[in-house]
Amino acid sequence: MTDGAGIPGHTGAGTGGTPPPRRRRRLLRWIGLGLVLLVLAGAAAGWWVYRKLEGNIKADTSAAAELRRYDRERPAHVVDGAQNILLIGSDSRSGKENAKYGQDAGTQRSDTAILLHLPADRRSATAVSIPRDLMTIVPSCLKPDGTRTTEQLAQFNWAFEWGGAGCTVRTVEKLSGIRVDHHVVVDFGGFKRVVDAVGGVEVCLKAPIDDTEARLKLPAGRQTLQGEQALGFVRARHSLGDGSDTERMDRQQEFLASLVEKVQSTGVLLNPARLYPLLDAATSSVTTDPGLASLRGLYELVRGIRDIPTDRINFLTVPRKPYGADPNRDELAEPEAALLFRQLRMDQPVTVVPPTPVDQREKASGERPSEAGGAPTQGSGTGSAASPAPTFTGTTAGTATCR
Repeated sequence: MTDGAGIPGHTGAGTGGTPPPRRRRRLLRWIGLGLVLLVLAGAAAGWWVYRKLEGNIKADTSAAAELRRYDRERPAHVVDGAQNILLIGSDSRSGKENAKYGQDAGTQRSDTAILLHLPADRRSATAVSIPRDLMTIVPSCLKPDGTRTTEQLAQFNWAFEWGGAGCTVRTVEKLSGIRVDHHVVVDFGGFKRVVDAVGGVEVCLKAPIDDTEARLKLPAGRQTLQGEQALGFVRARHSLGDGSDTERMDRQQEFLASLVEKVQSTGVLLNPARLYPLLDAATSSVTTDPGLASLRGLYELVRGIRDIPTDRINFLTVPRKPYGADPNRDELAEPEAALLFRQLRMDQPVTVVPPTPVDQREKASGERPSEAGGAPTQGSGTGSAASPAPTFTGTTAGTATCR
């Protein structure tokens, strides 16, 4: 009796040898098919994520139309590559999430406005708070009911109530002479979602907080604020410190500096697992001009900030002083404000320093002194090859951590 061993060409397939060519080809086809399916599944998931995030973003077409209407009156864009983005905090009560903060009267106000300047080289960033009570010229703006206001002297935050983001952008441009390239509007709910997405933001409290209006009760010391607490912290005004808008802006700047430091130090922007929740929260929380209303547009903006050292991300308030006709209002302090706006318009550097002991004593005493942003300095003499940047009172993201 003979076995397969004597059959010419027999390879002993049943004894653990190499599979026959036909079987090998079939196995390779299945492996290839599996890889193709994995690639297609990954592409489909990536496309779904992209479309979801892209669909979250709301474009402010009405503001874009208003700005196009007055394009000839707007300042020229001076330096290629530099960008100026106006960040607006809306206190709108519309929608289920915002309704619990008060009745929806059909209007919205903005108690937070920050002009963010990104220089062409992206080696620094400067965020300038504009006080809500600053008296300035508000241009004629289109109201929600289709009528128009007349150009007039008014509080800065009335621009948003009268004509939304478009009116606010035009007011900032008339005030500063700086072309605003993009704007972003964030409401209460959106702010909370972003804070929660990064796992909370750390602040240091010198004294306990018990503020019924802001729904905030916290002990003194190091605290990590989640969404609802963070919103109360940046909104509180009357029961914290001297009750002024100055202190509220200081807290907002400190909080944003800490938020930037948190995002950069924990590698959120480089970790896909942590980045997606942040992107989902951010894109579903903002209304932007059409130029930013895409995932690519927002990504380019974030990428421009991602690698800036925290000690070169500056926060300050536009130099101002009590308004002559009403000390409870503000007006620009000149020539300091003009110098700051010129530096940003021409894409020149700005340096910030902490408040002096005199500034701290004045705040502690409850006085409301002129806040001209420190003593701006420039090069001594014309033709200086490397004039030092003018200095203003402020802080940086690098000093945001509790010490």
